[in-house]
Amino acid sequence: MPLAAESGTGIEAVLVDLLPVFIVAAAVGIFVAKVGRFPYTIALLLAGLALSAIGFVLLPEGGRLIDITLSKDLVFLVLLPPLLFEGAATTDLERLRRNIGPILVLAVVGLVVAVVLLGVVGQAVFGFPLLVALLFASMALPTDPVSVLALFEELGAPERLSVLVEGESLINDGVGVVLFATFLVLVEEGVPAETLLRPGELARTGLEIAVVSLGGLLVGLVLGYTVYAVMVNLDDHMTEIVLTFILAYGSFLAAEHVIAELIGFHVSGVIAVVVAGLFVGNRGAEYAMSPRTKLSVFNALDTAAFLVNTFIFLMIGVTTPVDQLAAHGRLILLAIPLVLLARAAVVYPISTVLNRFDTDSPDVPTAYQHVLLWGGIHGSIPVALVLGLPETTASGGPFPFREELRAMVFGVAAFSLVVQGLTMGRLLDRLGIATRSASEELHELLLGRARAVDAALEAAERLNDTGDVPPSVYEDVAAEYEREKEDLNAAISRLLGEHPELRRESVLAGERQVLRREKSAITSAMRRGIVSDDVGERLLEEVDVKLEQVRSGETTVEGREEGYEEFWRRRVREFGLDVNVGADTEGESGRGRGDDAS
Repeated sequence: MPLAAESGTGIEAVLVDLLPVFIVAAAVGIFVAKVGRFPYTIALLLAGLALSAIGFVLLPEGGRLIDITLSKDLVFLVLLPPLLFEGAATTDLERLRRNIGPILVLAVVGLVVAVVLLGVVGQAVFGFPLLVALLFASMALPTDPVSVLALFEELGAPERLSVLVEGESLINDGVGVVLFATFLVLVEEGVPAETLLRPGELARTGLEIAVVSLGGLLVGLVLGYTVYAVMVNLDDHMTEIVLTFILAYGSFLAAEHVIAELIGFHVSGVIAVVVAGLFVGNRGAEYAMSPRTKLSVFNALDTAAFLVNTFIFLMIGVTTPVDQLAAHGRLILLAIPLVLLARAAVVYPISTVLNRFDTDSPDVPTAYQHVLLWGGIHGSIPVALVLGLPETTASGGPFPFREELRAMVFGVAAFSLVVQGLTMGRLLDRLGIATRSASEELHELLLGRARAVDAALEAAERLNDTGDVPPSVYEDVAAEYEREKEDLNAAISRLLGEHPELRRESVLAGERQVLRREKSAITSAMRRGIVSDDVGERLLEEVDVKLEQVRSGETTVEGREEGYEEFWRRRVREFGLDVNVGADTEGESGRGRGDDAS
């Protein structure tokens, strides 16, 4: 029975269908908890594959033990928006910006080149027409790092490596979907490959891809800013959770459907969701959410992503066509190494070129390049795309090589998730890059608890202000949390004192947060007319200089460059105002500097 129940079966039938899914998921979760260090998502996939094989063998006509249809609409409209949004919202935009060079080149140029390479080689190896081979490449190559990132976190892989893997995935998912849609239309309409290779057709296709991508970016920015503007004037964590999920689904639907109704063609919903998530997860979390709201919103997103991943990975296994895998085993065995080779053919050369010519981003070490290759897991996005293949073309004929494409994509996804996913831990150990120290783990633990205590104190104070708890109870609760806060602060201070490298990272992170607040306050003052545009721009420029210094790893609070003087201090000195400015950093009075100037 499909998940979208028909013929009056109602919500009860849907719940009956869903219950076995989560019973199996719970059993898998218990198994993983007992075994330890086994990726939950991969365990779900293996359980689903086992159920698919058992159903094929035991049930008549290759039936399934769990009879739910995993359709393209279900995946794209229901499951992917919260998953993509959560991944984007929890990505640090500042770290993404510092690595944007390699991420963009790998995700856009790298994916396009890999698709072309795999398509051209696949035409000869698979015996497909060129456009069908390109369609397969556009489905198989987008990456899905969910299980790998969970392993990164468990093993303590470097944060920059996680940013590179997740950042590339966030962007190449959108690019891959756009390429897939382009090639799908060409195959459906029976356009000859020679037509695509004409300069005019290539330019038109490139323009369409650019418009769809930029349109998705614009939709995500507009809707993200709209929700952010509402959140700035709101302090209700439950309402803000609702707004967050409205944004996750609304940005996708607006890009794919509302825009199509208005202008006649859709833009990228995947890119819209990612951009909206990045905006609200960074700017919104920093400027529009209280600690309690931030904790509630991100907990809700984390729970939603967990449930969606549970459903997707189990159902990928359950819906994998075992009979088709067996029937097209030769094609699958050819496709797996070709997908890996196509990715290797872009990861290593692009990284080498970036290391040589991109002076704005840190080098991508060889060890990271190995992880980018093997950690490029092909999971939910490829499966969702192949489920979207129609049965017929625009002329009414059967869609060419549909069964072969389905088997190949499912086979590549299963190999990628199981083999690459299960061996990633060994690769990290062998390369020696899973090196989170005990001091870093303790620092993370203390910071996490400190944030939780701050949120609890804020909630207790609000309950006291509204009279929801008696004053005596509030005083006892607040006193206990205040004591814990003091102990945490003392422990953090001692830890940072004994580990200078942790202190430096903590100082830089704190400076980034404070400087962003400065920018926000100056911008707000300009908007309200408190500060003129000329003065505001000069102040913003000064903050940007400090931010750039912090981004390059240089702190601004533990010493300034020789001869540096802040804009406002210089203006006070030039005005001749008799105040003591700058004495704390340069040991001079404002009068003394004013006298020197005269």
